Amino acid sequence: MKKLIALVLALVCVLGMVGCNNRSMNYIVSNEPSITGIIKETNDNSILIENEDGEYWVSLNVENKDSMTNFSVGDEVVVYYDGNIAESYPMQINTVYAITLKTPADRTENDNS
Repeated sequence: MKKLIALVLALVCVLGMVGCNNRSMNYIVSNEPSITGIIKETNDNSILIENEDGEYWVSLNVENKDSMTNFSVGDEVVVYYDGNIAESYPMQINTVYAITLKTPADRTENDNS
């Protein structure tokens, strides 16, 4: 009987943790570490951003599906992540919660108007 109660309690805890993983964009922006940078390169799975501290490959496998994942070179973005940065060159941010556009690239250079 005690084993059954322990099993039920364990299942309730696991299911409770799964339900808590749906964090809103407002929660992420208010509570998670962030880094700001200018996009230097884009590809299907990641973006290369640069700021005064160096260059970072940022994963586009973003937890919050309301996050932007389609960017242009020159856009200034804010990346919200788990606080871990792989110390490689360029550095890598693999666990990304959200990415927001801070300043779009100046697209008037290519306008023919």
